[in-house]
Amino acid sequence: MKGNFLEAVIGFAVLVVSAFFIYLAYEASGEKIRDGYVLTARFEDVSGLTSGSDVKINGIKVGIVKKLSLEDDYSAKVELLIQNKYKVPADSSVAISTDGIMGNKFVSISVGYSNDNMKQGDEVEDTKSSLNLEKLVDKFIAGAGNGNK
Repeated sequence: MKGNFLEAVIGFAVLVVSAFFIYLAYEASGEKIRDGYVLTARFEDVSGLTSGSDVKINGIKVGIVKKLSLEDDYSAKVELLIQNKYKVPADSSVAISTDGIMGNKFVSISVGYSNDNMKQGDEVEDTKSSLNLEKLVDKFIAGAGNGNK
């Protein structure tokens, strides 16, 4: 009888700890942005970017990447969920950046100077795709190989 009670207490403790870790994972995911508006942007390459990646202005998180999809013309469409308290001027541009050399990818918004702000469903026209380090290394090696002939 004493063994069953001890097993029940340990089982309950495991459930409580598991629930705590699930809660921490949810809080860290960034999915808690609910009061925002969606902007779209199209890129040639979004390598390393995922749903839930950060959207930043001057290094400050202002939203998340809501969805990634491939369009009919094979461009990558990215939906950005921006918190309502942050207004993005209509002439702003977006780029895919990296935290450090090997860090996580995020969307960086370079704020424009327009007095008009973007609204729900607007598309950012000025975009810069992800810098793919592997492609750069391949080009460098291929270029270096051609110089030896």
